[in-house]
Amino acid sequence: EAQFVESGGGLVQPGGSLKLSCTASGFSFDDYAIGWFRQAPGKESEGVACISSRGGALYSDSAKGRFTIARDNAKSTVYLQMNSLKPEDTAVYFCTANSDCYYTDPEDAKYRSSGQGTQVTVSS
Repeated sequence: EAQFVESGGGLVQPGGSLKLSCTASGFSFDDYAIGWFRQAPGKESEGVACISSRGGALYSDSAKGRFTIARDNAKSTVYLQMNSLKPEDTAVYFCTANSDCYYTDPEDAKYRSSGQGTQVTVSS
């Protein structure tokens, strides 16, 4: 069974930074693209970033230039470095895994986190 543990969220002021981690198990991590999604209260889930099994990265328009995704296959972990955070980045962030990054609905991923995700709150 695929499992994900997201961590690193918290409360940060606008302009601040956070580094999220997603540690996965239960599947062949190296062979999968890992995506970060977020969901704010009352809104649909939104793709933020995705890293392919070969390390290629894709970003949403809102994340480009501010967020960086990276993976450490030895630790089965994907990181999301978030800089210049804005109040609109406030959401629960969670992970998915799929053969590629070409999907926009986390329900279309082969595996998705069934946990709580990690809460990011950007507020002064």
